[in-house]
Amino acid sequence: MSKLKIAPGEWIVVCDGAKALVLENAGDEKFPNLRTREVYEEPHPATHELGTDAPGRTHSSVGHGRSAMQQTDWHEQDERRFLTGLMARLDAAVTAGQLKSMIMVAPPRALGIIRQAYSHQLRGVLRQEIDKDLVKMPVYEIEKHLAG
Repeated sequence: MSKLKIAPGEWIVVCDGAKALVLENAGDEKFPNLRTREVYEEPHPATHELGTDAPGRTHSSVGHGRSAMQQTDWHEQDERRFLTGLMARLDAAVTAGQLKSMIMVAPPRALGIIRQAYSHQLRGVLRQEIDKDLVKMPVYEIEKHLAG
């Protein structure tokens, strides 16, 4: 990955389906200094802990066939709710004039959910998307990964 230029004051949002770090460059392009602005964390229990019963079964309207219904993925629903909530928070920051330029860093699965939740305003300030899972790293490691 080539060196990423991070503008002064630019926000870097590093997230996955359960945790988000909103970082801001307090340095300059040549020597970025990422500072934590906000942290959001939502523990998600495993899907098997969330579900109550086995998936239901249905009878065929013709004949004697039966088929199982798909198990609800509660974990995925929680991730989707967390990420869309995060996008709403970022959208509010754009409206308030706090957020003028943003880099989004998330694993591919989370990026898929995030892209559906971008508002027109957020797309306007989005400068780059990076499909990497860096959210569990300390901030200085994230800075090294992004700025080289």
